[in-house]
Amino acid sequence: MNQISKPQPAESLADRAYSRLRSDILGGGFAPGQPLRLEPLRARYGYSFSPLREALTRLAADRLVSQSSLRGFRVAEFSLAEMWDILRTRILIEGEALRLAIDKGDAAWEARVQATLAAFSHCVTAPGPADEESRAVFEHYHAVFHGTLIEACGSPSLLRLARQLYLQTERYRRPHLMADSAETVIAEHGALRDAALARDAGLACDLLARHYTRTGEFIEAALARAAPEPVTP
Repeated sequence: MNQISKPQPAESLADRAYSRLRSDILGGGFAPGQPLRLEPLRARYGYSFSPLREALTRLAADRLVSQSSLRGFRVAEFSLAEMWDILRTRILIEGEALRLAIDKGDAAWEARVQATLAAFSHCVTAPGPADEESRAVFEHYHAVFHGTLIEACGSPSLLRLARQLYLQTERYRRPHLMADSAETVIAEHGALRDAALARDAGLACDLLARHYTRTGEFIEAALARAAPEPVTP
């Protein structure tokens, strides 16, 4: 006798819709400012309006989507001012979390920092095309390393804010993460690890600030190169 499968709960469908929409936005499947209307999304993904609407609301909270009563949902526009604001806030939040983690972190934390950098370095040097799947894997290990650096801080509030800010810069960062040389990427993150494990909070926080500032400058230059040439009359 064939078993009748239970219908998936709405929350599970909303989670799936959220994941797929988020992946496509981050991967450039939707252009900045593009409307996200429910009927085309239903046809594209196969989900009903309710989980799609919930997913879009969550993406609006992540600031990947904008929402207004008149225009509905749209992919959030790129904004250099927003990117710099988020990066500077990350320096403040993660800098304080890093100071606390260096003070409180134990031997197990040190081992996790070592292990996550090793995994990230392996990902950086792995051969293969720089396609969206490899960018997603790169981003995952990058996030794990930065999260591990501050996880011993003992402050759930700082960790929650750090995760939110990390997600808000991912859309700017992901297309350019793999454009830098592997040697530079590994060297920057290795220096962060070394300073943290040496319990040199001042140096570690300075390196973190320089790392994020350099990332912002790199992204700004890349966006400027990608901008269309102005039309002269």
